Amino acid sequence: MTQPPPSADREAVAVASLPSPAPTADEAHRLAALDWMRGFVMVLMAVDHASATWNAGRVAADSAYLLDPATGGPAWIPGTELDLAQFLTRWITHLCAPTFLFLSGTSLAMSLERRRGRGASERSLDRHLFIRALVILGIEGVLTLLSGQGVLLLQVLYAIGASMLAMIALRRLPTRALLLLGLAWLAGSELVVTTLFPPPGVGAGAASAAAAPSLLARLLLVPGFSSGAFVLYPMTHWLAMMLLGWAFGRHLLARGTSEAAKQETEKLLLFSGLSSLLVSLFLRRWNLYGNMGLLRDDASFVQWLHMSKYPPALVYSLFELGLMALFLVAFLQYERRMRGRPRSRNPLLVFGQTALFFYFLHFLVLGGSAVAITGGIMQRGLIETWLAAAGTLAVLYPVCLGFRALKRRHPNSILQYV
Repeated sequence: MTQPPPSADREAVAVASLPSPAPTADEAHRLAALDWMRGFVMVLMAVDHASATWNAGRVAADSAYLLDPATGGPAWIPGTELDLAQFLTRWITHLCAPTFLFLSGTSLAMSLERRRGRGASERSLDRHLFIRALVILGIEGVLTLLSGQGVLLLQVLYAIGASMLAMIALRRLPTRALLLLGLAWLAGSELVVTTLFPPPGVGAGAASAAAAPSLLARLLLVPGFSSGAFVLYPMTHWLAMMLLGWAFGRHLLARGTSEAAKQETEKLLLFSGLSSLLVSLFLRRWNLYGNMGLLRDDASFVQWLHMSKYPPALVYSLFELGLMALFLVAFLQYERRMRGRPRSRNPLLVFGQTALFFYFLHFLVLGGSAVAITGGIMQRGLIETWLAAAGTLAVLYPVCLGFRALKRRHPNSILQYV
């Protein structure tokens, strides 16, 4: 099993679950906080991918399961020192993937309900969800071809698309069942994964066990290489986050837009966010179950935050979803208290409403500029990395503005899937 080069280590975008591309004024206002949140993590994603294309000292040791392609041993060796600046540049972007999956569920729940309100049948809703999922999975395949790695790379786009396919059936469950199912898998997935597939280097025979998972096991449970595919985002862990987001979307629809309902939602998010953070830190202090094999080496600040993302440990999921909830509270309160409608040209709003378009272009800009300026990938340091991210955001902002306008002029065209 080998780990793909950092240039392939990319977050993807949950834009395929965005609501109707031409929302009414009321809908646009109500969803502004969600778009701001999505846009915010898009900016963070640009930093991560600038690091993946520009940063020679990039740190991405987020797993006890991935192997070092050079040695064949574990990519993370306990006791290895983590550079603080490099680690934090990577760590701040951990918010991206959980937010993408959660907001995918939220936006899909609201989008499909609006379609149902316009008279869409259940069959047409299934078809719409199926097409969106296929588009996302197709884009993942295109990106694999463009990467030139000679292996099928299945990352966040795969996790989103596969989760959407699962939601064709799961969306029929009641809200409480969706919530309980998502929480149960987040809490219990480590027991399943580590029992069936111990991390490399943990216990006798672990190395052979790590090489044993079938392609199906890779697709669903444990990251790694199998049958010509490298799966970095096994679907079930990320599906759990989409389930939680779907339940939240139903909550927003059920509560409505009254002032009291908005305050109730903010209180719910605040309680959920703080509780998630506290439980995550408790489990991290305990340093046993909940860490997916990536335990703390010591009590240092970096080690407290060095959590398993591949696959997502319970401590990681709770911490990042908790942070997301607190950011959402801030965005919701700002939207509720602002005078007038949100500014349509707000960069976070623009990036949040053109996420998939931005994602595709920003990779081309970052990769192309790195090769053109430095002669290759990952040839510079952190300063150049941050400058590349800022430059990419500046270049793509007017382009995304234009694309959003085009999309709204043609709401029923193929652009609705982009």
